[in-house]
Parts: sequence; structure tokens; C-alpha cells
Amino acid sequence: MTPRDASDDSRWSDLDRPPLNAQALRRALVRAGGLWSEVEVVQRTGSTNGDLVARANQGKAAEGAVLVAEEQTAGRGRLDRQWTAPPRSGLFFSVLLKPSEVPVARWGWLPLLTGVAVAAGLSRAAGVDTALKWPNDVLVTVGGEERKTGGILVERAGADAVVIGVGVNVTLKAEELPVPQAGSLALAGAVSTDRDPLLRAVLRSLEDWYGRWRAAEGDPLVSGLQETYAAGCATLGRTVRAELPGDRSVVGEAVALDGDGRLVIATEEGVQEPVGAGDIVHLRPA
Repeated sequence: MTPRDASDDSRWSDLDRPPLNAQALRRALVRAGGLWSEVEVVQRTGSTNGDLVARANQGKAAEGAVLVAEEQTAGRGRLDRQWTAPPRSGLFFSVLLKPSEVPVARWGWLPLLTGVAVAAGLSRAAGVDTALKWPNDVLVTVGGEERKTGGILVERAGADAVVIGVGVNVTLKAEELPVPQAGSLALAGAVSTDRDPLLRAVLRSLEDWYGRWRAAEGDPLVSGLQETYAAGCATLGRTVRAELPGDRSVVGEAVALDGDGRLVIATEEGVQEPVGAGDIVHLRPA
């Protein structure tokens, strides 16, 4: 599906969900010496990640390209799960990064870095408490329960680039939630659900954290990333079940993040097992 510029379509019916202002976003974010090289807003596309990966592979996107969609018809999360939401109800965007100064072995920190940046940006701009569920979910509290309001998907684009996709539920009402475990900033009592300042805050936070991490050559300790992620991670200290590839699962307490960003689970058998990929289920509060 070919994306279309949101400014080309003026048929806006939901006054509670106004369109993003692409020109204002460009003025605020694209600057000399900054990370963001272009900001494009399209009304509708299948997947911003899919589009940006394709552009990168064709040599048609530079580092710092940002692609935002008002609606995604084939949005994806981890493990090929679908991400669906009404038009203009959230932030759905992807960015292209080329961390050439960082050893590829440390690129596994990028989903965690993005989680820290998104959580910090949303906390500041929306005035809500956020937490991180390892490895790529952003949580808010709705009615005393943890709910997923955001997700992150990182994909390689050729040998030297990655595309990071972010989806955040902003104004979804209870009856619009795709699953009962989902939430939104509005349901969490956000002081603002204006998507323009929310997106600016998230992208500025991501630029800041990416700059720190890149300057430290990806070292999670020197950049402060490992400590900051652990401090905001709701998974640590919890009893969890890790559902791993090959239909294997591990149950135990999530006790730490290791230097590679893996979740270390202490099992009842006394084994500490690092988990680098899989689905994590929080079994009970810390």
C-alpha cells in the first residue's frame, strides 16, 4: 500500500482526534546538527516499519528519517502480532538509525533504549506514570492495573541500519481497546492527549538517549542506559514466566539485566538463566 501525505486529505470527521501538524513537527525537530533529518506524516499505510525498511534497502532514506502514520492497516508488534487502533488515536511511527560507532553486538540494547526514551517523553508531556515491561512494552496504570499502552519493534535494514517502530495508544476509549490488557494515555488520566507535543517529546527524548549511547560506543553502563532501564522496569523483582522459542518456558524471579540487555531469571532450582528473546508474563506483583 502506498502512503499518502496526511495534508492531502481534509475529510476529518473526529474533532476529538485532530490530525498531526506535519509542518510544525518538521520545524520543531529538523535542525542543523540534530539527529532528525526529515519528518513525514502520511494519512494511512500498512506499516511504517515496512515502508522505512524498504526505503532504506533502496537507498532512499537517510539516518534520522521519521515516518509517521495517522493510521496503520498492517501494524506489527513483536512475534508478528498485529497492532490495531482507530485513525489518529495514537502515535504510530518509525525512525531510521545508523549507529556506525557502536559494535553490532551492542545493538540489542536499542529496543531497551527506545523504551526508556518513550517512557520518559510520555511521562513529561502527558503527565502519567510509566513503567517498562521487558523487553519492549510501555505500561501505564488504569484502574489500579498495569496496562500496555505502547510497544516497540526493531528491525535490521541492510548491513548498517536499523528501523525502530513505536506504537502508543493515546486517546483510545475502553470500548476501543484491542484486548483487555491494553490501555491508553487517556484512560491513565493523562493531563494532555495532544499528539503533536507528545510526539515531539518522545523524539527529543530518543535523540538524547541515542546520542548518549552512541557517544559511549553502546556501552550500557557508561551511557547510563542499563541503570535507567532497570530503575523503570516493572519486570525486575517479579515472578515471571518466559515463553521461549521451541515451546520451552522458564519460571522464576526476574532478578537483573545483564550486560547484553538480557533478562536474568532465577529459577526455583537455583539456576540463573539469561533470556534474550521470548514472551514474558508477569505472574504476580513484586
